[in-house]
Parts: sequence; structure tokens; C-alpha cells
Amino acid sequence: MIDDSAAARRGFIEGHTRLLPVPHAPEISLYVADEATALWQKTEEEIGTLGLPPPFWAFAWAGGQALARYIIDNPDVVRGRKVLDFAAGSGLVGIAAARAGGVDVICADIDGFAAAAIGLNAEANGVDVTPITRDIVGAEEGWDVVLAGDIFYERDLAARVGVWLSALAARGANVLIGDPGRSYLPKDRLEVLATYSVPVTRTLEDSELKRSSVWQFRRGEHRSGASAL
Repeated sequence: MIDDSAAARRGFIEGHTRLLPVPHAPEISLYVADEATALWQKTEEEIGTLGLPPPFWAFAWAGGQALARYIIDNPDVVRGRKVLDFAAGSGLVGIAAARAGGVDVICADIDGFAAAAIGLNAEANGVDVTPITRDIVGAEEGWDVVLAGDIFYERDLAARVGVWLSALAARGANVLIGDPGRSYLPKDRLEVLATYSVPVTRTLEDSELKRSSVWQFRRGEHRSGASAL
């Protein structure tokens, strides 16, 4: 069984990934898995015994890549602003925001291995971000910009998160979503800002390129209750 200490998490990540440039945002490098299925199986066998999530932190997902690209190309979106990278995974989007001049960048993910990966990736890219592992859905901590990639893939999660993000947008936060067409994206409350063809891992996405967009929650709108999906 894998030791679940912070140092052991970092060691596991360094031992099972390589530091490589992100295909659609090569300005940033991440510790990523060479073989998606091999690492997934290993974490299911070993990390799974600890009741922890799959290794979403070990891959540059399509929506996150699109959002990182958009932030790098449009730094004024985050420059000088307090930023939350929600469901951060590898920390790719938060790292892009920190590079672009975001301040007090928080990378939130409930997986402790993701927090370790975020720390390693931030160090590798020479930026400061703060990983947190508490569940912040429903929280209000004054973020100016909220960024989230690839989060609308499961119905119940999408409903819960969609209501929260809509509320943040209603009070004036700039809420941006990176998404390659996940099943439960609430398009009726979003506006598309940019679309890219993003290189991805075929074993994860069944494609070598994934058409992925950056969406913005409309400000001033909020619906209570379940998300309309």
C-alpha cells in the first residue's frame, strides 16, 4: 500500500510521471503520466485501497488546456486579481493564472495527491499558488476570477457546482469554464469566448484532438435550486 504522507505523495508523483510541456500551452510544464492506463491501474490497485480518487492530476485535460491557453493569451483577465482555480487537478489553470499576473491564486482540489502535484508543478514553473483540499463548493471568499476546467461530466456534481458558480457570477465574479463538450455543461447560462483544437491523450478522450471551448457565466444571472442541464 502507498504511504499517504505528503512526502510520499510527492515521491509517488515524481516516480510515476515526467515533467513535460503542455501540448496546447507549452509555456507550462507539468508532471504527467506517459501511459494513462498504466498509472490509472496502479492507482486503482494501490491508491484505491486508501479510498482516494483516480489520478486526474496526472493529465492535461482538454478543457484545462483550453482555459490555460486563453489565460496566457489574455492576461488582463487575471492580472492583479484574486483567482480561484476550482477542481484544479494538476494545477495547470492556476499556474497559467499566476504566470499571467493573478494574485493570491488558490488551487482547490479535494484529492491530496492533486495538492502534491500542484505543489510540484508550481515549483517547476517558478510560480506561487496555494493548494487547498477542503470542499469549497458554496463558499464565498471574494474571488475576482473563478476558473474551472472539465467539471461538467457528472450530473449531480454539475448541478451542485453550477448553482454555486452562477451565484458567484451574479455577484460580479468573472467565472470562466474550459470544456470540450462534457455532458452536463449548462450552455443556457454561458457565453463562448474562444474555441481551440486541443491535443489530448487518445486513451482518455478517444481522440488525438478535442474541440474545446472557453465559456463565461453570464454575470447578473442566478437561478436557485437544481441546475437546468
